[in-house]
Amino acid sequence: MKLAQTRVLRDPIHGYIHIDQQVIWDLIDSKEFQRLRRIHQLGGVSMVYHCAEHTRFSHSLGVYELARRMMSEVDEIAQSLSAKQKIAGLCAALLHDLGHGPFSHCFERFSHIHHEDLTKAIILDPKSEVHQILDQEDLDLAQYVVDILNHQSDCPLLEEMISSQLDCDRMDYLLRDAYMTGTTYGKFDLERILRVLRVQDGHLCVKRSGTHAVEDYIMARYQMYWQVYLHPDAAGYESMILTFLNAFQNYCAKHSEYVRLYDFECLHQDGFDLKAFNRLDDFSLLMQIEKAQDLDDEVIAPLCKAILSRRLPDWKSCQNKEEGEKWISKLTLTHPFEQALCQVMKTEAGEYRPYFESEHNQIRILDGDTCIPLSQCSDVAQALLNMKNPKQWRVYFPKQRFFTQEKTA
Repeated sequence: MKLAQTRVLRDPIHGYIHIDQQVIWDLIDSKEFQRLRRIHQLGGVSMVYHCAEHTRFSHSLGVYELARRMMSEVDEIAQSLSAKQKIAGLCAALLHDLGHGPFSHCFERFSHIHHEDLTKAIILDPKSEVHQILDQEDLDLAQYVVDILNHQSDCPLLEEMISSQLDCDRMDYLLRDAYMTGTTYGKFDLERILRVLRVQDGHLCVKRSGTHAVEDYIMARYQMYWQVYLHPDAAGYESMILTFLNAFQNYCAKHSEYVRLYDFECLHQDGFDLKAFNRLDDFSLLMQIEKAQDLDDEVIAPLCKAILSRRLPDWKSCQNKEEGEKWISKLTLTHPFEQALCQVMKTEAGEYRPYFESEHNQIRILDGDTCIPLSQCSDVAQALLNMKNPKQWRVYFPKQRFFTQEKTA
């Protein structure tokens, strides 16, 4: 059902977010979606780029707006989708990040549960407001939205719009994160890409004349990951958060009398505890850290103080894990807190490589009446495919430490 009049929300990236569907307006107002106001988009990156305080809430609205623009401004997309598919696609774009925990991807390393799986659990949970709103629109809508996110729907076009190598998600977070960090790495010509989008054989593709705009986009992605997302100080801060989560979990297992703000183990119990998960956000975690700094624990107390005061560990590059561990062994570490800060971490592009091609995941270029992979008409894409997966090893350690000559490797 359409709203009596279109609602608009001001946005620094898209100008306005346009909402004309009642189901979208209701989903935005649900407590599960409003929780995303309390999840920072970039986690520890805000400790490096001080203005990166934007949230998963604003990003999700941006992804929705890009999906809406594609459906309304690209004629071939508009003509390829039914009314039900358009609603489902808009809902999927809006809800795709519901499952993010505190500090986003950092929390995944603690819970060992992907946020995508939690997103689907929330959407399918009959107790969630999101599920109930979707049911009011269409009893099949919640499952259809999950099928889109799972790439198991009857519409590959929608799936590619929401999650592919040229999707609304990536296009929004690159532009939004670049803007909020004050960098230029993530900028690309969004308007040009929207103008050259086409549909061929049910798949999203780009006119050949738009190849250079797509090359610009994939290079923007590459630069953002190495210059912003994988920044060594941001990784160091998140390593402290992860160390706290693990140490605090062990502490609580030994001290059942300690009253926690919430149970971190809610995700490890049998079944999904929606009520407990809704309490997991950046603010409640920081409140727990603030409270835990008074514990009589020689690791947790100083660790909490360091997190709250942004006392980041130092770091240096190393060739591999063995070299990093050897370097740590030469440090004089007299306090358990100092030992807890020492870590050897591997950073690699992995899934964040700027471009890769598979049968079902590639950027398609429309050449006449045929779609070809981007690499067949782009030297840039071909070079990226041939690029080795770059890796960086770093050793983290307390600041103002030194080598001890007496110790041997």
